[in-house]
Amino acid sequence: MSEPGESVPPQGRSQTEGAAWGQPSVPTLAVVGTGLIGGSFAAALRRVGQVGRVLGVGRTPASLQRARDLGLIDEIADLSYAAAEADLIFLATPVGAMAPILRDLAPVLRPDALVTDAGSTKADVARLAQDILGDRYTQFIPGHPIAGSEMTGPEAADPMLYHGRKVVLTPFDETPGVLQHRLIRAWEACGARVALMTPEAHDRALAAVSHVPHFLAAAYMAGIVRSDDADTRLNLAGTGFRDFTRIAAGSAEVWRDIFLSNRTAVLRELDDFEQALRLLRTSLEGEPDAAALEAQLEQAALARRFWGGRSQM
Repeated sequence: MSEPGESVPPQGRSQTEGAAWGQPSVPTLAVVGTGLIGGSFAAALRRVGQVGRVLGVGRTPASLQRARDLGLIDEIADLSYAAAEADLIFLATPVGAMAPILRDLAPVLRPDALVTDAGSTKADVARLAQDILGDRYTQFIPGHPIAGSEMTGPEAADPMLYHGRKVVLTPFDETPGVLQHRLIRAWEACGARVALMTPEAHDRALAAVSHVPHFLAAAYMAGIVRSDDADTRLNLAGTGFRDFTRIAAGSAEVWRDIFLSNRTAVLRELDDFEQALRLLRTSLEGEPDAAALEAQLEQAALARRFWGGRSQM
């Protein structure tokens, strides 16, 4: 069942079915950053026959060559060539790298090209696009696929990564409808469900459900490995610890940029978390309050079960 404001994805088309669906929605795609996110986008579009040629742009020649060997991209290109050739430019780079890429892109961007990104924060990216691209900023549609893995590099690319997952787009009020439709169609071809919202609303929500959880997992993991008996603790750790700390294995560079770019919202959510933690801790301090402790645990358990049921719909 789709939620309000979302589009319903095509259901697992094969490449043959994709070709029958019509001409490729993206004749030439340029992917800047050919790792998990960028490589998966290219692979997903290729899987359903919705991309023609794929150009790979990046800063690591070995990674680009690996992406080509894996069939994720057809050609290795520099940004100027890619901008001159591509109908859609997908920026799958750390948020901190966005400004220099946009500066290099601005003078060579085709007037009919569409640019989007996959960064985990959107308000700062939207401001950068307006400041750097000038009157061409309406060719840029900030985006964020809510999908990922602790794995990195071209080898991690998965054509099914976005299937059934949400992708948030935060277009400007001035964004031409035809460009918005083109990007939605491309994401739907990947099997994704597209939701539209403002950059500010996106950043507040993602601070709560993505950024702070990673912050806490990283802090907890760091605390464990700094302990005198770290080896003993880790040898005894089970699936609960593995699930809780899994996201701490993500790219430090990527998450550094996310925390810094969404600093205000992250700090606000950390304040709220500290209040919740303090309330729960109070039930253990002094004379323990078993009833209060159980009530808070039950509230959290019910909320998690309800959300888990909804997320499977």
